[in-house]
Amino acid sequence: MKTRENLGSRLGFILLTAGCAIGFGNVWRFPYITGQNGGGLFVLIYLACLVLLGIPVLTMEYSIGRFSRKSILPAFRELEPQGTKWHIMGYFAVAGNYVLLMFYSVVSGWILHYFTLMLTGHFEGATTDLIQETFGQMMSSPSILLRNMLIVMALTSVICGIGLQNGVERITKFMMLALIIIMVFLGIRSALLPGGKEGLAFYLLPSVKNLSQAGLGNVIIAALNQSFFTLSIGMGGMEIFGSYIEKDRSLLGEAILVTALDTFVAIVSGLIIFPACFSYGISPDAGPSLIFLTLPTVFLSMPGGRLFGTFFFVFLFFAALSTMIGVFENIMGITYDLHGIDRRKSALINGILIAVGSIPCALGFNVWSFIQPLREGNCIMDLEDFFVSNLVLPIGSMIVTLFCTWKYGWGFENYMKEVNTGTGLKVPTGLRFYFKYILPCIIGFVVLYGLVTYF
Repeated sequence: MKTRENLGSRLGFILLTAGCAIGFGNVWRFPYITGQNGGGLFVLIYLACLVLLGIPVLTMEYSIGRFSRKSILPAFRELEPQGTKWHIMGYFAVAGNYVLLMFYSVVSGWILHYFTLMLTGHFEGATTDLIQETFGQMMSSPSILLRNMLIVMALTSVICGIGLQNGVERITKFMMLALIIIMVFLGIRSALLPGGKEGLAFYLLPSVKNLSQAGLGNVIIAALNQSFFTLSIGMGGMEIFGSYIEKDRSLLGEAILVTALDTFVAIVSGLIIFPACFSYGISPDAGPSLIFLTLPTVFLSMPGGRLFGTFFFVFLFFAALSTMIGVFENIMGITYDLHGIDRRKSALINGILIAVGSIPCALGFNVWSFIQPLREGNCIMDLEDFFVSNLVLPIGSMIVTLFCTWKYGWGFENYMKEVNTGTGLKVPTGLRFYFKYILPCIIGFVVLYGLVTYF
């Protein structure tokens, strides 16, 4: 049985962890949520929520991982006081990782499909009707959805099977650096469009009028939810990377760097989308359809739009694939810690399991569309997304917070010792009351509000 691997560099850790966090939540969800909630002031409230909520929980996941040198389930087993059942949370987290990939692989396949369409000139001279028809054809075709899902799963499995340093770390470094370069290019190109200044003003300048139209309460809740979900905290995705790093640096600074990179991608996504929307008369609050139905129209209306659109979907695919790799690596770590299965065999087994498990999601948009769980109009992916987004991530984060701050868990003293080990920024002991009482209450409110509003 091979020994457990570690990451080769601090840069690799930061880019890999950020890659796991960066995904649809940044590139797809953040711009349209910003558009629906009034623009600039939402961005400020969102940043405040990241500081108050996201970074503290992120340091806790890192601390559990680095101290235990294990993935989430065996880590809880090792650190929990004798006779307690904190490790049950680990099973919940493991299930969340598998379910997440079972629909994330399908949506990643949509992006791959649109990249090929944009690259091959499918949309050249297309009308709005053709663009809508193209999306409908993709969603109604089991062969298109399954083929692209299988390509995404094969890429993910092969990269993770090569090795932690030679595969996961090396390829994620390349993708993240390429993603940043592409984003900066697209952001500059979009900002220079005629009318782009109005889009930048809507996005970046705080507006009381826009805030009042959206409703202050709705804006705060939306910012809380977005800040919470963007970092993928609560199901061990960040904890596993903590288990791969050394103790030479304290963890608060690392958490801030990863959060800053994650936020940079989200902010720049808005710099790409909003000037383009305002330049071509597209509503900035168009919702999820912005990416697949609205933006192709924008790209084709601008000079060099085919190239612009191709780069955009490359960037979006890199963001999606980096999350796939990060979550799959968490599953690989769990498989190794529990069963001692080597990396290549684990990649093959888990790749097949997730590919098979992704079939219901893909078919839920067409031949199995009659299955409408939770409420009328839902599909299978809605059920899977609800399980991960409304249950696993927020409840998992609340349990991690309690585990790291209460004496019946790992305890605040143990957490503080681990999080502050090494050089760099330290977590002040004066935050104990906030971490122990206020932070779990905020997360609990997010959980309850999400459940109530969903139903």
